[in-house]
Amino acid sequence: MNRFGSAVLILLGMATPAHSDWPEFRGPTGQGVATGAKIPTQWSDSENVAWKVPVPGVAWSSPVLVGNRIFLTTAVETAEETKSYSLETLALDKNTGKTLWTRKLFHHAADVEIHSKNSHASPTPLVADGVIYVHYGPHGTAALTLEGEVIWTNNELTYSPQHGNGGSPALAGDVLVICCDGSDKQFVVGLDRKTGKVRWNVERAVKPSKGFSFSTPLLVTINGQLQAICPGSDAVYAYAPETGEEVWRCRYAGGYSVVPRPVYAGGLVFICTGYNKAKLLAIDPTGTGDVTETHLRWQIDKGVPYNPSVVAVGEELYLVSDNGIATCADLQTGKVNWQERLGGNFSASLLAAGDHVYFQDEHGKAIVVRAGKTFEKVSENEFVKDERTFASYAVDGGALFIRSEKHLFRIEEGAKLQVSAN
Repeated sequence: MNRFGSAVLILLGMATPAHSDWPEFRGPTGQGVATGAKIPTQWSDSENVAWKVPVPGVAWSSPVLVGNRIFLTTAVETAEETKSYSLETLALDKNTGKTLWTRKLFHHAADVEIHSKNSHASPTPLVADGVIYVHYGPHGTAALTLEGEVIWTNNELTYSPQHGNGGSPALAGDVLVICCDGSDKQFVVGLDRKTGKVRWNVERAVKPSKGFSFSTPLLVTINGQLQAICPGSDAVYAYAPETGEEVWRCRYAGGYSVVPRPVYAGGLVFICTGYNKAKLLAIDPTGTGDVTETHLRWQIDKGVPYNPSVVAVGEELYLVSDNGIATCADLQTGKVNWQERLGGNFSASLLAAGDHVYFQDEHGKAIVVRAGKTFEKVSENEFVKDERTFASYAVDGGALFIRSEKHLFRIEEGAKLQVSAN
């Protein structure tokens, strides 16, 4: 067995679906939808597993895919007694899982407060036009070539990262939009994608008692205007990404530690409001100013997640609470079609592929449900033991990529895991 612990893919005569990139957190649209993908609904620790490779360090960033490469970030402990970490980016071959290069980018020596379910490399990379953008919260942001050469770094986004970092960057034209919500200060920045310089820095307008949050912006176009939807503690904001000017905001007093990325479907923006009592809000994004009393279309407060992002399929919205209650609700009204207890705990965001919705629990079990107004469980798949599974999925044509605490898997129909001799 080679040092990559990789395996050979054996395909049993089936047609290979078309490949497509998965360049950011939750895919091409940032909303967890794998359009045209034909991925397995059943797998195990060996069935339909093309390869499984170890990944150094601990991180909950999700894999991204561009061309024949996978990009990951990780945090590798360098001194246990002082809790210092090397913050790194890796490139792997998509077909074999072999590591192509590793780039050490930042190092933080201080003992940073972190939640037991978080990591020092939780934000997912973003790849656009041959450039990889990586973000490690206040510990640094960088741009690299696909070969791992550093283009620029930025260490100016300083704040106190209570419980660690989490939100991933989003790209709007030439501006990289990043939410920076610490316990001491809360702001959103726009970085010049070519230089890493700060174009704008906007302080959050609402002053919450608990300011820390971990969400990722979603870029949507409303009536011809591009908006960056940026959830935070106590409120969600829409900003004009070129200037940072606030377009609208919707308040939810007391909500904090907001993690899920927004979803836009059916003309509505869907927001989860965070701890301690999560609500799911459906907001009409066509307003301006404070739209709390005018553009909030509906809300539900049962079975709403703190961590997993929701997904829309057709006219329905799917979500799973952290304690494993899955819900299907009507997009336009919030009417619950079904609600079922899946069992287990959940942190990973949902994935929609074809007519299926994929739910990944925290301990190596994936549940696949058929999309529809009636609950139908298709499969339960246990594929890794004694490893946590908090990261969200990535998809490429017929392949599903899953990151566990120590490994990265490629799941593909008809594949058999076989130990490689080289």
